[in-house]
Amino acid sequence: MRNIIVAALLISTACVAEAQNWGGQLADLAKPQNFTLRRSSSYDRSGGNADARPVAPGDTITVLDEAGPGEISHIWFTIADKEEKHLKKIVLRMYWDGESTPSVEAPIGDFFGLGNGEYFLYQSAPLAVGADKALNSFFPMPFRKHARVTVTNEGQEKINSLYWNIDWRKYFSPLPPGTLYFHAQYRQATPNIAVPNAKTNLDGKNNYVWMEATGRGQFVGVTMSVVENADGWWGEGDDMFFVDGEKLPSINGTGSEDYFLGAWDFGGKAFSYQLFGAPVVGPEKKGSKWSLYRFHLDSPITFKKSLRATIEHGAGDDRGDNFYSVAYWYQTEPHATFPKLPTVEDRLK
Repeated sequence: MRNIIVAALLISTACVAEAQNWGGQLADLAKPQNFTLRRSSSYDRSGGNADARPVAPGDTITVLDEAGPGEISHIWFTIADKEEKHLKKIVLRMYWDGESTPSVEAPIGDFFGLGNGEYFLYQSAPLAVGADKALNSFFPMPFRKHARVTVTNEGQEKINSLYWNIDWRKYFSPLPPGTLYFHAQYRQATPNIAVPNAKTNLDGKNNYVWMEATGRGQFVGVTMSVVENADGWWGEGDDMFFVDGEKLPSINGTGSEDYFLGAWDFGGKAFSYQLFGAPVVGPEKKGSKWSLYRFHLDSPITFKKSLRATIEHGAGDDRGDNFYSVAYWYQTEPHATFPKLPTVEDRLK
């Protein structure tokens, strides 16, 4: 059994790493494949060009509902919605194999790295936003029996046009035993609670939490946005990962900009690369906005029983800025209960 689980972990890691492994994909083009490509899209069933769907306030639309075995390989959305901050008000959810609670739950903007509710362009390996307002995911999302993806409009106004194309593979044979499922979870702190006179922090008890999981799996990345509530540098916090119930973290970083693979306060410069980036960099002033991402496709953080992924908010948690994040990981089912999604009003704070 141990060998099967290890093999499944390696298979899942390979799937994530190949999200945009162009060299490997080119090499595979001459090989026969074990799937038929399918697409769930908003195209006009009448043959016309009315290819979008309106979504009334409070309504949920199912954008994919398919039987397995299969794997989502690419998701594309674009949205025509005049409501301000609609990226924070529209919620994306994904359910695998008939589960009653979602394995993915996040405001749609946050899922695609737009955590401040505003559009900007960037490119990474698993996520990208193209011109104009094109939301793309290349995370592989396998399922054995069934997959369901929904979009809910929690805003006050109608989504005039929701467009989507979801490409997925219908496999000819069952998934390998132990294949892990994709998960993504939204969290926020508005604000983080500052620890006065903080000097040391060994146990991370007051850290901002990206995610907590039970089961076996691997953490593959996070997108995070920040709104400063005071002047000064917000990012002196260390990342801390607690694996399999550790009291002290076995993985401990050296600073927020270091975790996101920048340096020296990001030097005041925005950047966007395949596995890391800071596509929105503001001045170190109250009210400034920042957006960041880091993907561990080269070395996922594995866990056998549980994982608690965190980061300090300032040195020793001494700052009270607003953090908004989505963590991405793969794991066995069932997953731990997600925290209740904050209300729209709270998400806009």
